[in-house]
Amino acid sequence: MVNSSQHGPGQKAHILFQTLSENDTHCLQFSYFMYSRDGHSPGTLNVYVKVNGGPLGSVVWNVSGSHGRQWHQVELAVSMFWPNEYQVLFEAVISSERRGYLGLDDILLLNYPCSKAPHFSRLGDVDVNAGQNATFQCVAAGKASEAERFLMQRQNGAIVPAASVKHISHRRFLATFQLDKVSKEDQDFYRCVTQSGRGAGVSNFAELIVKEPPTPIAPPQLLRAGSTYLIIQLNTNSIIGDGPIVRKEIEYRMTSGPWSEVHAVNMQTYKLWHLDPDTEYEISVLLTRPGDGGTGRPGPPLISRTKCAGRRSSCCQHCSFKNDLPSVRKASGLG
Repeated sequence: MVNSSQHGPGQKAHILFQTLSENDTHCLQFSYFMYSRDGHSPGTLNVYVKVNGGPLGSVVWNVSGSHGRQWHQVELAVSMFWPNEYQVLFEAVISSERRGYLGLDDILLLNYPCSKAPHFSRLGDVDVNAGQNATFQCVAAGKASEAERFLMQRQNGAIVPAASVKHISHRRFLATFQLDKVSKEDQDFYRCVTQSGRGAGVSNFAELIVKEPPTPIAPPQLLRAGSTYLIIQLNTNSIIGDGPIVRKEIEYRMTSGPWSEVHAVNMQTYKLWHLDPDTEYEISVLLTRPGDGGTGRPGPPLISRTKCAGRRSSCCQHCSFKNDLPSVRKASGLG
């Protein structure tokens, strides 16, 4: 029990509950008392759930103001699956009005589900490629009130509102949360929370894993050049980004042309056919990892030129006609 008039504004009192590990469904129940004769707020009662000795995180349930000269019962449904463990912290914060009392009593650990707060099923990790949308789907069972608030808490304290809530039945619902165009900075642990005046439901933390699509560090290597083909080695031993690599492709174009083509490759060497003689081409490698948006940027290009079609061909200014002089003299009658 805290008498607000005997403390300064913003002062806090804490009760840290014992460490718990849920091997079966249980419910943490408690009662609170918040009253001021003139209706002023004595302060705020906050409830936190720490996981595996980690940071305090965001408030999972709170109440403030004056609520009559009576006790109110609240339930906390924490879905924390073995071997993970958690601790509940109760916090009383004195208001600037400093009037009335805050009380906490009858903290009970019950070995059956909460009746006023829904329990979440296990929340799984989400693996997504950078730049894509990440979706968490939280399934809960129990009785949800009409005023139930659904949110997702990031371990660093950020809050994500629900994109949609679908009631599958009168005792089961699905809450969907979406993070748009995620990057490596969004990679963290997230959990689902429901809140109402009657209590709160808290899921386990699940990890958002953001992978960077792969890109080769070096350009492909030229193995052989002909007048209508180029044989190259992909050279993909070193990459920037994340694997595993599930597809390799060659993207090539004339350096002076507007078009480009992409060919799938299943070997480390590849032969580009039907090329134009004495033409310069730009060749890059594309790598893809699993999932939508898994194709990385083209790697550094190899710039290579096909050979001339023949020794007397006028297509190639690089060709040498020195060896043809005897035949030219004979044809012209010069001996």
